[in-house]
Amino acid sequence: MNQNTPISLIPFKPPEQVAFHRKELAIILSLYGRMVAAGEWRDYGISMLRDVAVFSIFRRAAEQPIYRIEKRPTLSVKQQQYAVIGMDGRILKRGADLKQVLRVLEKKLIRAIE
Repeated sequence: MNQNTPISLIPFKPPEQVAFHRKELAIILSLYGRMVAAGEWRDYGISMLRDVAVFSIFRRAAEQPIYRIEKRPTLSVKQQQYAVIGMDGRILKRGADLKQVLRVLEKKLIRAIE
């Protein structure tokens, strides 16, 4: 580094909240729409907090969520940033690719036809 190299005096500031990007929401809402059409899901909620973004899925609006899709960028290196969590708090699937993680919920759409 020579004397003419500028030095940044502004400290790094982490984002104030984590959010789903447009492409991520398109993937989630595509699955959500198919599940609503199948009569499985009825409502959703989105929370954007400092360290996590959560897409909560409800069977009825007055209940607790049956599934939560979480995005935690701080876990992107160690444990992967996306997770699907069940009503009881168990992690059903975790991964770096949102489409792969959501496949655990798509299995609910496959039914035997009699």
